[in-house]
This record gives sequence, structure tokens and C-alpha cells, in this order.
Amino acid sequence: MEWLIILGFAISASIDNFGVGISYGIRNIRISLFSNTIIAVISFLFSISGILFGKWLNKILPGSLPGIVGAFLLFIIGLRIILLAVPRKSSSQNTQQVSSKTTSIKGILENPEIVDLDKSGEISLLEAILLGIALSANALTNGLGAGLLGFSPFAISFTTAIGSLVSVWAGVQFGTKVANIRIGSFTIGQFGTIISGVILLIIAYKALF
Repeated sequence: MEWLIILGFAISASIDNFGVGISYGIRNIRISLFSNTIIAVISFLFSISGILFGKWLNKILPGSLPGIVGAFLLFIIGLRIILLAVPRKSSSQNTQQVSSKTTSIKGILENPEIVDLDKSGEISLLEAILLGIALSANALTNGLGAGLLGFSPFAISFTTAIGSLVSVWAGVQFGTKVANIRIGSFTIGQFGTIISGVILLIIAYKALF
């Protein structure tokens, strides 16, 4: 059962990467193997940092409290991910908010093309680092919850990094093919993000019961 949960963490952390890859594929922005590897390494570092901190908290918190806190944290993160993915009505203020969005992690995930700072059509080293940090925010918080629940730091971090590497590549490859595909009112990326949140809710439930 533990390996299924580890796989669930990896999938949850990688779905945003897949969505970003699709966005780049649609816009014909290339992500080289080197840049993709940089993103995966950052994902590994963020994930293992969160897990190690969570395991440290596990040692200092009494009794079953670490498991409860970890499950609650994953539940909150999963719920927040689902709510953020729900489509919102467009507003006349959207164009005025673009500049503020571009400086935030949420802005980068919603508009991944802004990371291509030099408009070269290819993600450079600096741009890969920026994108890696934005994509690894979930890996950090997921890792904290996993650490509180006592899961293996290396196993989760390694599978998360591999998941990142594969999902970004796959997203770019399939970007042009799924450009116009929707599932109800959701885009492929939004639907994938909701699945990511649902996976975390399931893990939180399994940890508590």
C-alpha cells in the first residue's frame, strides 16, 4: 500500500508539470532535456526538503499528532488545488491584473509562456530554474505532509523528480494534439489539476482511517 501512496504523491506533484508542458507544446516553445532535468532536480530538492522538515516535526510532536497534522495539511492543500482549478468568470479587470500575475507562482502556472523571458521559443537555464521553482511549490508542501506521515524521503523525492521529467516531456509532445480538447467546462490542464487535488484528498483520508 505504501508504494501506491508514494506513486500518488508523484502523480499529484507532476500533473501541473504536464499541464505546463501542454501549454508550451501548443505555443511551440521547446524544453531541452537539460532544462527539463534542471526542473526535475529542483523538484527533487524541494520535495526532499519538505519531507525532511516534516520528519523532524514528526519527532518533536507527541503521539499520533504528526499523522493528524500531516493528513490535515494534505487535505487543505488538496482542497485548495481543486478550488484554484475551478474556472472563474472572466472580468474586465483581467488585462489590468496580468502584470501582477506574472510575478507570482500562480501567474506562472496560469501563463507558463511568460517564463520564456527572451521570447526565443526555447527555455534557457535561467528560465528553467524559474519554472522549476514555480512547479516545485506543490512538491514542497506535499513533502511536508508526507514527512509528517513518516514516508521515505528519497523514495517520494526520486519518484517526484522522475514524474516531473516525464510529465513535462509528455506534455510538450502532446501539446498540439490536445490544444482544443475540453472536458466539460474544464481544459485538460484544469481537469488534471483537479485530479491532483483529489489524489491528495484520498491520501489524507487513507492516513486518517
